[in-house]
Amino acid sequence: MTRIHPSAVVDPATTIGEGCDIGPFTVIGPEVTLHPRVTVKSHAVITGWTEVGEDSTIFPFATVGEVPQDLKYAGEHTRLIIGKRCRIREGATLNTGTEGGGGITRVGDDVLIMTGAHVGHDAQIGDRVILVNHVAIAGHCVLGDDVIVGGL
Repeated sequence: MTRIHPSAVVDPATTIGEGCDIGPFTVIGPEVTLHPRVTVKSHAVITGWTEVGEDSTIFPFATVGEVPQDLKYAGEHTRLIIGKRCRIREGATLNTGTEGGGGITRVGDDVLIMTGAHVGHDAQIGDRVILVNHVAIAGHCVLGDDVIVGGL
């Protein structure tokens, strides 16, 4: 059974899979797709053309699917695709792609993005990747499978 906290702001056009749990004070936009059993904890924002894979968790104050930090971006329909069983921790930011970079930012399956980390526009993150606290992956970067990135 899907649960949506009464204080959450979820656009009626949002696609929500079975068994999702949407916490208090979250904001979820109209183009968002949450696959089955996604958990969105309090105060998270998911916007843009964003797809979150099954069994993933978005933690408090994460901002997922916001427009790219690229001055050439002019409102094009670009996307963010997050794989299965991912954990996006507190305060992390993930941006959609840009038209010039292929239009898709992609995060693979079983990825852990720790507190305050950033995934820039058009980045391609492989499976089983760990981005430790406050790591910033710039736009257009490609990380293969089983990569761990650390440092401040």
